[in-house]
Amino acid sequence: MQFTPLKIRYVPVKLTSIIILCYAMMLQSAFADDLPELGDHSQTVLSAAQEKDIAEQIMRDVAVSDDIVQDIEMIDYLQALGQKLVEAEFSESDVTQPLMTYNFFVVKDNSINAFAMPGGVIGVHTGLILAANSESELASVLGHEIGHVTQHHLARMLASQQHDTFKNITSIALALLVSRANPELAGSALTAAVASGIQRQLDYTREHEREADRVGLQILDNAGFDVRAMPAFFKTLQRDTRFVEGSAPSFLRTHPLTAERIADVSNRVEAMPYRQVPDSLEFQMMRAKIRAGMNNSQNAIDSFKNNIAERRYVNEIAEHYGLGVALFRNNDADSALKQVEWLHDNLSNNALVQSLNARIQIALNHPQQAEAIYAKALVVYPASRGLIYGYAEHFLAADRPQQALKLVLDKQIFYPKDAYFYELSARAYSMQNKVLLQHQAQGEAYVRQFDIKKAADQMYLAVKANDGNFYEKSIAEARLKQLKTLLMDEKSKKNI
Repeated sequence: MQFTPLKIRYVPVKLTSIIILCYAMMLQSAFADDLPELGDHSQTVLSAAQEKDIAEQIMRDVAVSDDIVQDIEMIDYLQALGQKLVEAEFSESDVTQPLMTYNFFVVKDNSINAFAMPGGVIGVHTGLILAANSESELASVLGHEIGHVTQHHLARMLASQQHDTFKNITSIALALLVSRANPELAGSALTAAVASGIQRQLDYTREHEREADRVGLQILDNAGFDVRAMPAFFKTLQRDTRFVEGSAPSFLRTHPLTAERIADVSNRVEAMPYRQVPDSLEFQMMRAKIRAGMNNSQNAIDSFKNNIAERRYVNEIAEHYGLGVALFRNNDADSALKQVEWLHDNLSNNALVQSLNARIQIALNHPQQAEAIYAKALVVYPASRGLIYGYAEHFLAADRPQQALKLVLDKQIFYPKDAYFYELSARAYSMQNKVLLQHQAQGEAYVRQFDIKKAADQMYLAVKANDGNFYEKSIAEARLKQLKTLLMDEKSKKNI
């Protein structure tokens, strides 16, 4: 299963080297406190095009990290939730202005944290998803982070000196991303002499936080969520850590929370309409899936079983789903299937359950049953990437590449930027010994991972392949020229 925060796959990267590389660059601006006036976008030093370039560089370097959740169903849930909030933010904006593309992804980390980077890159830790008592609370955090992006807070912080180059800002942004996701790693790479100054660069100011709160509240309200979830989440964080010194979650260390800030948000929501918003079933099932994947699988199984036996749960459906996932993770497919059967008896059709059911049938060596489940479920959920991925992988495992290709090409219209669709195609073409099409598809996968160098290398191999008709060769040659131009553009930006 592949992870794509807007259709991109993730693999490992040496994060420590990024910190060391940026160390000298950060020194000159670490102690600078001058910030442009809040709300004045004209003073933002980065253009929209530059922020987009930074976002793509971040996604390329982080997209291959083992610390990123690779579960496509969880990514699609978070992306859908985030996109709903983004659309609410811009619902009253000038529709003639192009909207920024946001990339939401999940970091495998039990700490309570979230972070936003230039260009709409927003990460959420699994620990924060579990700490949220409701979907509105999770949405309030995403809305807050979207507020940081729309107000260009991090860009302003990084641009405290107007003559900082685009190259320096890009490198610092990468270091900041690492520091937010893994403060211990960042700390080991930086000397104690500048630690306090660097920390001031990593932490948002109180004014930034208040502004992000105000924007986030409006987004939350426009999207139809419970605005009271924001102060509720803040109070939960404050209450759960107030008596333990040094126990503050990462979110509180990077997003300073004060009594005045809580009071300001609480006062604002009192003037807003009261709204009860039930959690979506997907929210509860994603939280259960995270718990099922944590630590020892047997411990997770025992926890789910105890909760079900003692009726200690928020949602019974989610609890049985989580138990099924944990059992399957523990290679107990027979017991996992019993949980799926319970879900079928107590729940109407659900894409997540059907996907789990099909994977269990494959593990039990029932490929025909799995194929029937995939085919039927995709009629109801034609855009479910969990089902599409699983069905295509099933065809490839059964040595049926032509059917895998037909499925991928039919569904690609939903996700034209999904790198894994092209990787699946490349595997299918390889099984058919179609060398040109294999390298061409793999090259397009790298394009969607923002790795133009690897994409050009693959397209060169496609052009040099001995198979392929005139039309296919012409397409590959034209694409190679485009990629070479993009490579030259990248080199020129690095030399600015």
